[in-house]
Amino acid sequence: MKLKHYIPAILMLATVSIGASASAPEVVRNSEAASLPDLDEMVIVGNDTVPLVIPERNLGRYHRGLYNYLFIPRGKWAFGLTASYGSLKTDDVELLSLLTDIDFKGKMYSVKPFIAYFFRNNQSIGLRFNYSRGIADLNNLAMDFDEDLSFALRDVSYHTQSFSTSVFYRNYIGLNRSKRFGIFNEVDVTFGSGSSSFNRIYDGKPRDTRTITTQGSINFSPGVCVFIQEYVSFNVSFGVFGLNFKREHQTTDMVDEGTRFTSGANFRFNIFNINFGLMVVI
Repeated sequence: MKLKHYIPAILMLATVSIGASASAPEVVRNSEAASLPDLDEMVIVGNDTVPLVIPERNLGRYHRGLYNYLFIPRGKWAFGLTASYGSLKTDDVELLSLLTDIDFKGKMYSVKPFIAYFFRNNQSIGLRFNYSRGIADLNNLAMDFDEDLSFALRDVSYHTQSFSTSVFYRNYIGLNRSKRFGIFNEVDVTFGSGSSSFNRIYDGKPRDTRTITTQGSINFSPGVCVFIQEYVSFNVSFGVFGLNFKREHQTTDMVDEGTRFTSGANFRFNIFNINFGLMVVI
């Protein structure tokens, strides 16, 4: 029999082998997914039965084995209080023989009660009220470069306080099936107002500048949540990015007045924007 009689059979075998090799990875991926019991596991929440692993779309080509476990189910209410505090103090410090007799004290703190509702599993929307206060006192600062260039500052103080209201959205990611550890990302829109006073000595006379501030911001804050009891959790969040605008009206010694408007973006980590808090979920 001539070779041309075998050509159709050879082409058919090649087609079948190529198709089998192309479908093999898909069979492996399906078998791997079927071998993960967590994907089909259900848990009882109240009177409902819900999946332990929250279904999410896989936008990548391959699944990396990361899952969002059920952390806080929908229908829950959360009440909490977040606070932050930072301070800096120096007493008679010298720096490279240039800055001498530095006496500075400063602190800043904030208190933020909030309420939130979980409209979906691991997702909540809430309302927060903010109060913050800052104090900075420079009792003395001397700079000595040489005999012709030296100066000293003393009795300088700056006090500020503000009130604001925030609407926020928080998305949690459960890290394991125990519902104890989770991370979250928060986005909030804040509007508020405040006042400040700046006192110093100028030409041998005390001067007082007071400022009334109106401001708004959009902030992004990731954080960590740990349930220390069944209904009580401890939270730590970090402000890492934000957009803000501010309008200021200043008055100096009740005579000179001025107004300015500023806006900008913040891409840096702020040590005064580390928030610690407790949350109760019911």
